[in-house]
Order: sequence, then C-alpha cells, then structure tokens
Amino acid sequence: MPRSKKLRIAMIGAGGRALAAHYPALHDIRRAQLVAVSDLDEARLHKACDQYQIKGRYTDYRQMLEREKPDAVYAIMPPHHLYDIAATVIEHGCHLLIEKPPAVTTEQVRQLALLAKRHNVLTGVAFQRRFAPVIRRGKALCHKRGPIHTAHASFYKNWVGGAPYYKGAMDMLTCDGIHAVDTLRYLCGGEVESVASDSRRLDADHWNIHLAMVRFSSGATGLLLNNFMAGRRMFSVEIHSPGISFFGDPEEGGQLFADNRTDPVQELDPRALARSDADYRAFGAYDLNRHFVDCLLKEKKPETHFDDAVKTMELVDAVYGSQI
Repeated sequence: MPRSKKLRIAMIGAGGRALAAHYPALHDIRRAQLVAVSDLDEARLHKACDQYQIKGRYTDYRQMLEREKPDAVYAIMPPHHLYDIAATVIEHGCHLLIEKPPAVTTEQVRQLALLAKRHNVLTGVAFQRRFAPVIRRGKALCHKRGPIHTAHASFYKNWVGGAPYYKGAMDMLTCDGIHAVDTLRYLCGGEVESVASDSRRLDADHWNIHLAMVRFSSGATGLLLNNFMAGRRMFSVEIHSPGISFFGDPEEGGQLFADNRTDPVQELDPRALARSDADYRAFGAYDLNRHFVDCLLKEKKPETHFDDAVKTMELVDAVYGSQI
C-alpha cells in the first residue's frame, strides 16, 4: 500500500470494550481511518460516530460492507454472536480483527482461518496482554540473559456467587481466562508438548478454577493459574531466565530481580513505558492495534492471526482434557 494512503477501517460494534480500547487506539494511528460503524443500537451508534467524527452509520453491517468497501473490519461483540458475521466479513475480502475469544470452539477458529486463506484475508485476535508494554519489556529483559525456562500467567477474579458468563453460553476459561492461556504461550514460546491440569467447579455449577502445568518444545515450563474464586481481580506474570526474574502486572507495573539481589534492579511502570496516562495506551490495546495496522499496510501476517489463535484454543481444550 502506498505510504500516503490510509487504511480504511469499519467497525462492527460500538459497545463498552470497543469504545474503551479500539476506537481511541485507531484514532491515534495516523495511517488508520475510521470510515464507518455498524451497531444495532442506534443510540450507541451515533454516540460513537459523533465522538470520533465518523460519517458512515449503519444498523446493518452487510449494507455497510457493500457501500463502504473498507480495507479492514473490526468485529467487537460477544463471542457466541460472532461466527457468521466474521465469516461474512472474510467473504467480502476484508481483513479482520476480532476480540478474544476468537470463537466458541477451536473448530470454529480453524474454519475461519481456512476461509481467510481462501479469500487472501489477514486476520488478528485482540490478545492484548501479550502486547502490554510491561509484559513485552519484562520478557525482553529476561531473554537478554538467556532462554526463558519457566513462566507463570495468572488471572484472578472475585466471582464468588457470580453467574456463569452470558447465562452459560461461554465458559470462563475460554471466554476470559484465555488471556492468561495466550500470554503463557507467548512467554514460553514453542509448541505445547504436554499438559497436566486441575479444573474445578468450586461452590458453583460452572467451571471457575483452572490450574495447569504446561511443557513447551522451547524447553520452558509454564504454569497457568486461572482462579475466579479469589480475593480480587489481578492479572500477573512471572518470567525466569538463568539468574534473572521478572514479576509483573500489565496494569500495575513490575519488578526485575537478578544476581541474588534483594532489591529490584529495574522497575517498570506501564504509563511511563507508554508515555501516556491513558489506559488504552498503557495496558496494550494501542500496541496491539498499531501492530495490526502496520501488518496490513505491509501485507504481513499479524502475530495473533487466526492460525495462531487455534493453538491458544487448543491449549484451552488441553487444560480441560488433561485432568490429574
């Protein structure tokens, strides 16, 4: 694509997640242009378009695709509503980014990936934790010392007494805990070789705790701690290379320890790394969107393309299927 040309992007969805992360991030990217929005809720539709001065406004996304002919589409909605819309976007030849999880089942993601190949469409999934500045920098600093041999990805929430997600349409690990699953894959690298897990329904009729040890072909061992019966919401990682360790939270910051020193050798603050106080800049959404746009402009496969997302979904399946 010529350097002077902007990527024309249409949005399907004007809800809270889209407005908190994707709209402001794309607005900040010079070579991205939001040209149209589709949402069934006209009040939300006009609010988003007025805020970002977007001309194209539709309640029918198919009409939007036909009239606007965007280069790329963001489809941001609950996962159990997504498949048919994603498939239609791909069949129109538009590049596509979707939120996590990429589908209800691994097979759905696999079929979307095959469809994208047939239509020469580039794809991405919004696994923004792996793009969070704190996590990205922490991994890079550890890797300078040598290969990562151990990593943890933990996602805790206080969902005590809470109902299952979407009235039971999606399980919590696939829908939300998948952030930790994908982050663990990113930290450890390589392919999954073996899994041992303990999944539980604690004081509930739905799954709410998933603990797993994962061996990767890179030589790293990963520990997944997904617990929605904990005391508070917290997402954290540990990264260990020979003689150096990083402990961090993409939203609260992190500390790097090395050479048996009791004090951290470096502290990472997400807002300082992002040079911004805005959450979408500091916590990974901007970096994810910038990466996706840059890949489309260069006609290069994004890091979280659908084939890679299949591997994250397969690890979710393995956690369920490898009970100790």
